[in-house]
Amino acid sequence: MSQAGAGRSLKREDAAVMAEQVMAGEIRAVARVITWLEDQQPLGPAVIQQLLLPARRAMVIGITGYPGTGKSTVIDHLITAYRRLGHRVGVLAIDITSPVTGGALLGDRIRMQHHADDPNVYIRSMATRGQQGGLARATRGALQVLEAAAYDVILIETVGVGQNEIDIMQMAHTVVALVAPGLGDDIQAMKAGLLEVADIVVVNKADREGADAAIRDLREWCPHVIRTVAVKGDGIAELIAAIAEHERLKDLAQMPS
Repeated sequence: MSQAGAGRSLKREDAAVMAEQVMAGEIRAVARVITWLEDQQPLGPAVIQQLLLPARRAMVIGITGYPGTGKSTVIDHLITAYRRLGHRVGVLAIDITSPVTGGALLGDRIRMQHHADDPNVYIRSMATRGQQGGLARATRGALQVLEAAAYDVILIETVGVGQNEIDIMQMAHTVVALVAPGLGDDIQAMKAGLLEVADIVVVNKADREGADAAIRDLREWCPHVIRTVAVKGDGIAELIAAIAEHERLKDLAQMPS
C-alpha cells in the first residue's frame, strides 16, 4: 500500500473510532470533533460521515436577539428547566470572532458556569470567523455531533437578529427572538426581521417601564409573545410551554394526511 493510501486508511479508522466515542456520549470526543470542524480539519467531515443519528431527532431551539436583551440568562434558565425534565442539553453559543485569537470573543459560557459539572450538559462557544447569517461556519456539523451524542434538546444562540441573520430558520425547529423594553428604536427596527425569523417573541426584563407597551405593540406583529424576567426565572415555564406547543403543531403539520 502506498504512503498516501495508508494515510487515507488511517484517517478512516481514526474517524470510525472517534464516531463511536461521540455516539457513546464521550464529551472529550464531542469537543474534539467540533474543534476539527471549526478548524476545517479533514477528520471532522470524516467523523460526520460515520455518525448514526438517533431515530428521534433532537429538539433544536434557536435563540436570537440584539445584545443586551438577556439571551444568555434566558438560555441558562432553559438549561435548568430542561434538565429538570430529564433532557440532555447541548448549547452552541455563537459569538463574534476575536481579531487576535480568531476564537469566540464574547464567551457567553461564563454566565452558565454552574452547569459545568453536569455531564448531561454540553456548552460550546463558537466563533463566526467571518461567516454571515448569525451562525458559525461549523454550526450545522456541530449540531449533528450533539445529536449523535444523544443530546435531545439543543439550544443555538445566534450573534443577533436581522435580515442578514436568518440562517437559524433553516436549522432550528423553533426560533425564539428576544427584545427588551428600553431599546427604543431597536424594537421598531427588529419588526421586519422578527416576522421572518421568530416563531415566539420574548419580551425579557419585563419588569421595566415600557414592557406592557412593547408587548401590545409586538402582538400586532406576532401572535406568540411571552413576557419574562429571566434574572428571576419569571416566565420561563410559560416559554417552555410555548416552545412545546410550537413543536407539537409543527410535528402535526409534517405528518402525512
